Amino acid sequence: MKSSKNLLLTALILAALTAGARAQTEQASATASAAPPVTAADIQALKDALAAQQLQIQALQAQLQNRSTDQAPPQVQTPALATARPTGGDGQSPAATVATNLQAAPADRSNQNAGSSDERIRNLERQIQGIGPVSFSGDVRLRAEPFFGGPADESLERARARVRARFNAVANLGEQFRAGLTLASGDINDPTTTNQTLTGFYSRKAVALDQAFVEFTPRDFKALTLVGGKFRYPWYNTELTWDKDLNPEGAAETLAFNLDTPVLKRFALVGFQLPFAEMASTFPNDKRVTQAITYGGQLQTTWQLAPHLKLSAYTGYYDYRGSDSIALALARASSKNPQTPLTGLLPLGVGNPVQDSTYTTTATTVVTVSGTAYPTGVTSISNAQFASKFGLFDSIARFDIDTGHSRLPISFIGDYVQNTEACGNVVNIVAAPANTSTQTFKQTVNAPCNSHYRRGYWAEASVGRLEKKGDLQFGYARIYIEREAVLGNFNYSDIRQGTNVSQHRFTSFYQMDKSVQLGFTALVGRPLGTTEPWLTRLQFDTIYIF
Repeated sequence: MKSSKNLLLTALILAALTAGARAQTEQASATASAAPPVTAADIQALKDALAAQQLQIQALQAQLQNRSTDQAPPQVQTPALATARPTGGDGQSPAATVATNLQAAPADRSNQNAGSSDERIRNLERQIQGIGPVSFSGDVRLRAEPFFGGPADESLERARARVRARFNAVANLGEQFRAGLTLASGDINDPTTTNQTLTGFYSRKAVALDQAFVEFTPRDFKALTLVGGKFRYPWYNTELTWDKDLNPEGAAETLAFNLDTPVLKRFALVGFQLPFAEMASTFPNDKRVTQAITYGGQLQTTWQLAPHLKLSAYTGYYDYRGSDSIALALARASSKNPQTPLTGLLPLGVGNPVQDSTYTTTATTVVTVSGTAYPTGVTSISNAQFASKFGLFDSIARFDIDTGHSRLPISFIGDYVQNTEACGNVVNIVAAPANTSTQTFKQTVNAPCNSHYRRGYWAEASVGRLEKKGDLQFGYARIYIEREAVLGNFNYSDIRQGTNVSQHRFTSFYQMDKSVQLGFTALVGRPLGTTEPWLTRLQFDTIYIF
């Protein structure tokens, strides 16, 4: 109502000024015949009066425009439907509104995929409106990947072509619920990659369920978000501890608040319960099936330290219960065939060495598979255990710097992790059973466990962005992981090995078009405490995002 009155008053003033000017002109015309001839001074005076009135009209018009802008209703922003992988895993283009990380944490999501070469993809994927409340997005990546160096026997040298395809569907189910589904390529038995190697004599490539979740945000308490199923990480991490292609399973809870204070801008608590395996007990006379599960939580804060400097700090703890089931899965898969697929088994990548294993065989010749020595002719492996338990204390700091140039933001990430239960499983190693009519063996590999080797470090810097055509981004990461620091079967799958490794990563990406990226990554690494030549792994990528 007040706005209407202001508009009416302004219109009346404009009309009055216009009428006044017209009246002065008519009066001057009427008196022109009776008055003395008009002089140049009279004409100038009339021009000055008209100019003054014109200035008044312009001022009133500007005032009217400002009032209309101030009283316009605010624009409503649709929250970005995120992966995921980050990457993080990447002026706003439409492609920057939705990330592959479908499970969206409340409030700040801009850094959810940090520490990942995949972040730039997850941050660019856009939403394509589908049927009703369902929207779609995805990406296709082509990769050429040669390997050079490594062990002296050249066993890791190769050159391969790979492809990755992902398709996402998200449904907004009213005000409080959201559901998501992702299909992705890759070996279904490998949880840490969605890449599919082009091999197998042109056989068809597998596509499997990569995400399936339901998310609940209460209408009356929007700070809380609950999610269940198979989803993207609701906590912040780097690939020092978790590979960005891995989607955990179970349930998670996020309580997040945006704060209106000069420095502290956001505070959040995240909890999660993630079952990862069912396994029969390895203890005699115990036939129960137990659930291996990861419990964890993270405290998240965001600080505006200066107008152009933001700090995000994260502290979390991951408690893996029943990690020996991973050791046994790795030993069983490797004893038969180190390649995938292997139905019903989990051929995880090279990670923490299997410290102890018991197996039955009919031969005595020893072979080495995935770092563990087994005789040929192995008929069964009854037990395999890690020397460590895994309780990881993880602290991350990220600095984002606004340089004043929109295309040249700078970020620094530091991640420090420590396994608080390194070598904690040594006392639980099961004794070997009595010899049978064939041969039953028990062995310990890779020397006694050393609890001092329990720390890992990740330091990363990047400059540039990937949002608009012509954008460039360059980055470098230094990775150092001691033998018992992390559960090496779940972290960054592209490094030389999951633990006991020193690694460098160099990246450069170019935004060729709003939906097309060209990328180059060089990974250079080798095991700690060795003189093995550096293994160089190059990745040449072409990515289409839709």
